[in-house]
Amino acid sequence: MNSPPPASDVLDRLSATLAARRHADPSTSYTAKLFARGPDAILKKIGEETAELIMASKDGKETEIVFEAADVLFHTLALLAFHGLSMADVRQELARREGVSGIAEKQARQTQ
Repeated sequence: MNSPPPASDVLDRLSATLAARRHADPSTSYTAKLFARGPDAILKKIGEETAELIMASKDGKETEIVFEAADVLFHTLALLAFHGLSMADVRQELARREGVSGIAEKQARQTQ
């Protein structure tokens, strides 16, 4: 039995697909339609999906938690693509923070 590809591969492929749809015909793609509606529409979807994730978690429904978390990630990647960013940019930032105390990292951002 084949093992699934690493999650980073899936996220990188999705990030690339979203970037490719940035200027696609809105009649051919949900993502292109979302991009055409602008950042407020994407932000609204992130808010909706985040609220659904919160409710799934409060209900303890593991399958729904995973489903809603995937929706949050999808729409977050869409927002990144809208701004010309990708999963690679997020990965780089997470690597920068790795091994740094969360308190120290937050204080460093406040002094910039």
